[in-house]
Amino acid sequence: MLVFKKLSRIFSFIILFCSGSSFAQNLVIDEVIAVVGNRVILYSDVQNQILQLGSQGIVVNDDMICDIMENILVQKLLINQAAIDSVQISEANVEMQLESRLRIFVNQIGSKEKLEEYFKKSYQQIKDDLRDNIRDQMITQKMEEEITGNIKITPTEVDAFYHSLHEDSIPLINSQIELQQILIKPKHSDEAVFQVRERLLELRGRINNGEKFSTLAKLYSEDPGSSMNGGEIGLMSKGELDPEYAKAAFSLKVGQVSKIVESQFGFHIIQLIERKEDRVNSRHILMKPKILQSAILQARVKLDSILLLVSSDSISFEKAALVYSDDKDTRANGGLVLNQNTNSSKFNIDELSASDYYIIKNLAIGQISEPYLGVDASASQVMKVLRLKSKSNPHKANLKEDYEVLQMAAIENKKHKVLMQWVTEKQRTTYIHLSESYLKCDFESIGWIKK
Repeated sequence: MLVFKKLSRIFSFIILFCSGSSFAQNLVIDEVIAVVGNRVILYSDVQNQILQLGSQGIVVNDDMICDIMENILVQKLLINQAAIDSVQISEANVEMQLESRLRIFVNQIGSKEKLEEYFKKSYQQIKDDLRDNIRDQMITQKMEEEITGNIKITPTEVDAFYHSLHEDSIPLINSQIELQQILIKPKHSDEAVFQVRERLLELRGRINNGEKFSTLAKLYSEDPGSSMNGGEIGLMSKGELDPEYAKAAFSLKVGQVSKIVESQFGFHIIQLIERKEDRVNSRHILMKPKILQSAILQARVKLDSILLLVSSDSISFEKAALVYSDDKDTRANGGLVLNQNTNSSKFNIDELSASDYYIIKNLAIGQISEPYLGVDASASQVMKVLRLKSKSNPHKANLKEDYEVLQMAAIENKKHKVLMQWVTEKQRTTYIHLSESYLKCDFESIGWIKK
């Protein structure tokens, strides 16, 4: 992405963990270095962000320290104004974000115990330290959305933005590809389903007899994303969950264990941990029926016959995907796979799974792979083929090939200008004081330094 002057967005330097000496493990001696309205900025706020960038291999010079400081100043100005305007956010949403962030931390470091050991604090203390920072981030985001949320951009403005860029500022676009797929799901046998149900019934009985759900989830659940956390998935709304899972989870009382639930991911038993407004936190044990080799072979034979029709021009790849593919998310689009990170059809090479990259790396544009055993979005085994629809070479962005990228950059640039105009207006009526060490900074907005 492009970087515009000093601040591309106010969140450029928001650190992974929360600001303040509590998460820097007291590595710095704190002092107040700035005040914006009734919000203070501590020396540790800046130092923690410098440490975070350093951990990513980024060498921070004096100009970057000034950029970090201005980002924090803008954030504090937004939070201060939010209090004046009585802008509020749901505490349930704060808790949901908090749980989600903590799950990421636990997954990265390996366990709650290792997280506690690293920070030399209890899990609850870590949670309490992080809560205020997440609340501030969410308030900041909401304020920015109120200021810039209705901004639109026209094709003429995108064109003007592109032609205003200096040659060195035009972003480099990595090689990108578009993929189509036809996917056949091997059928599991009734016997395999019966075995899974029997196993889950046994585990449910053990839980009802006093064994801990979380312990059994760690031992037996086939959901790698939650099993290490005792099956807990955090606060979720109905829209964020599989419909069948949501129906069961929202019908439970706290501590109650569901009957066996079938979803697109497999079979579950679910326990409700807590309910907060329109969200529930639950834990589950997931099991999937084992697929026999004979079922995989049948799926391969079916896919081979479909490819024979395509290769003989009896049907187009797009029509074959619509008629035969078992993937509801791609078949209506001619098998075109969408990048969930960008909601576009283009992927950078490093965004592909290792198995998919191995399959397509030697394909020519328009060529179809041999059928292979892979996984779908629910991590279930499937037989599929990939067609390389397009592939670009690394290049500087241009309006013909990369309009979406430039459109996004143009609207972010426009939002940034509007935000900074708002900052300039609020600086005139807000008490601002900076430590002398920052008075020489060449800030983008000069109003931080009161004459």
